[in-house]
This record gives sequence, structure tokens and C-alpha cells, in this order.
Amino acid sequence: MTWSRRDFLRRGVALGGGALVAGCATPGGSTLDLAREAGIITLGIANEAPYGFTGPDGRVTGEAVEVARAVFAAFDIPEIRPVTVDFGELVPGLTLARQFDLIAAGMFVTPERCASVAFSVPDYTAPTAFLVPAGNPQGVGTFDDVRDRALRLAVLGGAVEYRYALDSGIPDPQIQQLADQQALLLAVADGRADCAALTNISLKNALAGAPGSPVEVTPGSFPVVGGRTVVSAGAFAARPGDDDLLDAVNTQLRAMQGSGEWLRIAQPFGFGPDNIPGPDVTTDGLCGS
Repeated sequence: MTWSRRDFLRRGVALGGGALVAGCATPGGSTLDLAREAGIITLGIANEAPYGFTGPDGRVTGEAVEVARAVFAAFDIPEIRPVTVDFGELVPGLTLARQFDLIAAGMFVTPERCASVAFSVPDYTAPTAFLVPAGNPQGVGTFDDVRDRALRLAVLGGAVEYRYALDSGIPDPQIQQLADQQALLLAVADGRADCAALTNISLKNALAGAPGSPVEVTPGSFPVVGGRTVVSAGAFAARPGDDDLLDAVNTQLRAMQGSGEWLRIAQPFGFGPDNIPGPDVTTDGLCGS
């Protein structure tokens, strides 16, 4: 059975404490020490653009993969070895099967996942944006705009934007649930929807693959739903107890975000300055601590 990103939370709860027990000591030394000795770090990815995927030339790339390459090169680990699994198999592959040393797949930090893995500091934030006709003739910037102007909204089926829309008061008949990013783009480009909602990263990635489309992506922002601002952020994930590895990732990731190196690496994959986590976005906060 194939598990999607949307299925993961249900499965993650079931893994719970058992995954914590499985991920402590690494025989023969810490994960970081062994990686340094071998000159190789093994990464779990889900073949999902723009985070970690195999390109047309057969090379594994993506924002998380390229950031990881730079992180570990700074610690004298010149080679990464990607292992591709279904998204829902990333956590058990890390903590139970020990197929890889670190998850580098753009995984969102949530309290449920924090019960099973140890997350790095946030790698990126993922504000919500809207795909709109070129020039944004309806002036769409928030879910409230969609509601107040009675616009037709497209979202991915089962994605969080559907719940954001309903909780913002948009009537269900105005919402179209579509299969993938390409379907969202076509719906707006063809006039079957007035706008589409998704993370700004995903929408920019979709638009980059369709040059010349008569649409654009609005600036991203975190939606306010039910009076609460909803922040989404992704990070790298290690086994609980792999403190040396996590400290190394955190040290270098912070330095790269502060120096501008992170943005240089991430921009080709649709990330921009508004995807750099602010000082108020912390792993403890996202985990609910």
C-alpha cells in the first residue's frame, strides 16, 4: 500500500512510543562519527519535488537534498546516499528499519511527528499563497477575500487548504477539490476557478513547470483561521538520541540561513526570502512544547 503525505499523520500516531525506543544508540559510535569515518551520510527522501527527487538526468536533487549536501560538506562528509521510499515510510524507515541516517524530504514539523522523531531547527516555512490569473484582477490575497467576493476556489483534495477555506466561511459548493498541482494550474488558467490555494513553494514549482501560463502566484502569508495564525514549517528529522548529528545540522543550517547561502541553494527550487524561518518559528513551538 502507498502512503501519501496526507495519510501520514494517522499512521504517525500509531507508531508513537515504539519508534522512540528504536532510535537511540547506534552500535559502534554515533551516527555522525560513523558518517565521518565513511565519508557518506544516508538520506531518506520521498521522490517529491521540490524537496528531494530524481531529476531527468538521474541525479537526486531538491531543496532538502542540496541543503543537506552543503551542511555535511562542512563536516567533512563529502558524499550523500539517497534512499527513496514512500512518504509514509520515512519515519519507520528511519527509526525502525534504520534504512537511512536522516530524513531530508521537506517534512512538516507537527506534534504527532515530534512524538516519533527528533526534528532539526526549521529549514523553511511554507506560507499559503494563491494562484490567480495574471494581474490578479480580483485582488485575492486571503481566504477572506475569496469568501467576501464569492469566488470559485480550487484546492488539492484532502489538503489542509480545504479545511482552511471551510473554516474561513467559504461555502463548500464554491470549493473544487482537484487531484494535483497541474490540475490547479489548468483550472485557473482555463477560467474554471477564480483562484487556487496551496503553499507558495508548491505553486511556484507548478508555475515553473508551465512557462507562459497566464497565471501568477500571490505573495505568501500564514492564514488566520478561527482567530489563530497557522504556521507550517519543514525540517530535517533524525532518530531520537542522535544528538551529535542533530547539533551538527542545526549549527550549519543556522549559519547558512544567516549568511544567505541557504537562499542561494533553495531559490532554484521555488523558495524565496519569505520561506526563511523567522526567529519566532521554533521546533519546540511547532512541536507544541
